[in-house]
Amino acid sequence: AASLVFFPVESSTRPFRSVAMANATKNQNVRLPPEVNRILYIRNLPYKITSEEMYDIFGKYGAIRQIRLGNSSDTQGTAFVVYEDIYDAKTACEHLSGFNVCGRYIVVLYYQQSKMQKATDERKKRAEIEKMKEKHKVEATA
Repeated sequence: AASLVFFPVESSTRPFRSVAMANATKNQNVRLPPEVNRILYIRNLPYKITSEEMYDIFGKYGAIRQIRLGNSSDTQGTAFVVYEDIYDAKTACEHLSGFNVCGRYIVVLYYQQSKMQKATDERKKRAEIEKMKEKHKVEATA
């Protein structure tokens, strides 16, 4: 049977602590504003940016769970970045908002579901109004 050998640690040496662990213990007592969350919404990205480049840029601030790049005509130049830790997302948002990527200054915001839902609802309503106008042959008046 294998046995474990323990070596005594001198009292003058301190155990290794990672920067992430130090930040986690430091941030535990910080109260965050309600809009702060783990999901960031990024706008004004170059259309040809790759997910690897996104990981290079945003991965410097912490572990990333997921990156979603917009690929349709109305979502190109946007992305969602989901961090494992809310404090990493906060740091990335603070440092990367206004960051220059391929000659474009990116806009980094916290994802707010209520605002995104309103924008989607407005687009659906406009499309429905246009269909009704065509159906009833009503012309738009300005």
